[in-house]
Amino acid sequence: MPNPYFSFKQFTVFQDRCAMKVGIDGVLLGAWAPVENTNHILDIGTGTGLIALMLAQRSSSLIDAIDIDSSAVAQAAGNIKLSPWATRINVQEMSLQDFAATTTQRYDLIVSNPPYFVNSLKAPSIHRTIARHTDSLTHEELIVNALHLLKPTGRICLILPVNEALDCEKFALNNGLFCTSEVKVIPKPNADVKRMLLEFSLQSYQKEISELVIESNERHRYSEEFSLLAKEFYLKL
Repeated sequence: MPNPYFSFKQFTVFQDRCAMKVGIDGVLLGAWAPVENTNHILDIGTGTGLIALMLAQRSSSLIDAIDIDSSAVAQAAGNIKLSPWATRINVQEMSLQDFAATTTQRYDLIVSNPPYFVNSLKAPSIHRTIARHTDSLTHEELIVNALHLLKPTGRICLILPVNEALDCEKFALNNGLFCTSEVKVIPKPNADVKRMLLEFSLQSYQKEISELVIESNERHRYSEEFSLLAKEFYLKL
């Protein structure tokens, strides 16, 4: 899937000075997760702070961002400091398990672009392994701890590969969380689904199912629906 040239339009200096690594998964989640009526948001596994910054741009919420990788936290803190939303984002080096056990805050929205490789070959870099593998945070642990941190009317939003997403939906339902929205992400027309955006709630609603195609039939040109979703975060789209 393509890696976009990302920019916060409201802070043009930021793009030149930050250490932002941008992946399409993070852009999709940061642009899609609903921020209406949110006062407190939690970003689990913040990495460079991309999703937290996108949600700060889209809302007036206070945002906690956590990660277990010290280098990622340092990078996120630097990126956040350069942004216009630094006073609303608090980044901490902490595991979700420890955070859930110690905080009294409950959240209107919890988001995560979590590790998704299970029992697969590890990367040479420990930082890359932490970011991409579920060794330090299984999807089951993510759901259980996020559920503990969620307000009764809150929502949990994730992006995952298809098989992991379907397994996550089943586990969530068995723990009292209902999937209320499911977006099948397709790289280009007639391609297979590669990712799924999921929204979970403690309230049972009719699940909305839709598709989002990233590129149009013309290579390296984004589709109309993706452009509409992500236009506030690109210099050129």
